[in-house]
Amino acid sequence: MYEIPPKKLMIINILDILKQYTDVDHRLSQKEIADILASEYSMKADRRAVKRNLMNLIDFGYDIGYSESIRMVKNKDGTEEETTLLSDFYLNRDFTDGELRLLIDSLMFSKHIPYSQCKELIRKLEGLSNIYFKSRVKHIMTFPENQTNNKQLFLNIELLDEAISKKRQVSFRYLEYGLDKKMYPRRTPDGNPRLYIINPYQMAAKEGKYYLICNYDKYDNISNYRLDRITDLKILDTPAKPFESLKGADNKSLDLYRYMTEHVYMFSSENVRAKFRIEKNMISDVIDMFGKDVRFSDETDTHVTVSVNVNEMSMYQFAKSYAPYVVVLEPQSLAEKVKESLEDSLRAYKQLEEGVSNE
Repeated sequence: MYEIPPKKLMIINILDILKQYTDVDHRLSQKEIADILASEYSMKADRRAVKRNLMNLIDFGYDIGYSESIRMVKNKDGTEEETTLLSDFYLNRDFTDGELRLLIDSLMFSKHIPYSQCKELIRKLEGLSNIYFKSRVKHIMTFPENQTNNKQLFLNIELLDEAISKKRQVSFRYLEYGLDKKMYPRRTPDGNPRLYIINPYQMAAKEGKYYLICNYDKYDNISNYRLDRITDLKILDTPAKPFESLKGADNKSLDLYRYMTEHVYMFSSENVRAKFRIEKNMISDVIDMFGKDVRFSDETDTHVTVSVNVNEMSMYQFAKSYAPYVVVLEPQSLAEKVKESLEDSLRAYKQLEEGVSNE
């Protein structure tokens, strides 16, 4: 392996200095760059050499900002002439510190990325900024305890992306927790690990989890599976069933925005036109949950009626979670389901109270 002459390394070291020490709020003069070259890279360079390499980096396409000033200097003849001096060099970043912080926060509080891989991704994101940003994010390195430990997640994403592009079926086993808090493959009634044959259509994040929107080949409806619970994923040679042919698709391709809005809890069931009554202080919660396609009507000083196209199981869960501040009006069958569930809950609490009082 041959050694690179020190002079050839200067341009690389200067670029490294710009990456580590500069941004629009932190700039370096040619002298300061030369001082860092001497102290950290054991490389002597005068200002002319520093400037020449900086200009070469700019010519190579690096987005380097700087300021210009006009000064009068004496030439060889002793007469003064105008000269443009360049200073305050900095590297323009692809991401602002705020954007990087947002990405890092999204990773930290994601429940579907394994701990070790999450730390590695954060380290890479930190590398896109400088020492000043790194010093500010040290105190936020706290991860949720319930983060997944399925290290196949990123391999699953790559394979599913390929399968979706090629319109191929995939097979996998699906994990679920046991009482020992460890994950095991879901099993068939005879006790064998269940093998799923799936037609994949799209991957999407919801509520801090990553889902595969697909069709379980045995049926004609849409299903959702957690990517962090998929294991032993394989791409098959068989073509995937078109999304347009599924029940509820109405011969249309997948509209991801509409699907995610209607499936607020990522349940798989029929869509319904739901109407429900809420207290007016819940309007923001409803729009956050269902989007801006909701319709409001029958407004009073305290309440308003909401109409929305939504997945039935999602509406059922929403109504139970926000009872008694949400009352389902239509469809009647859904209203009865919610009512029966709440009555069952009340009955269970009464039985618990009676059991405690009899002890």
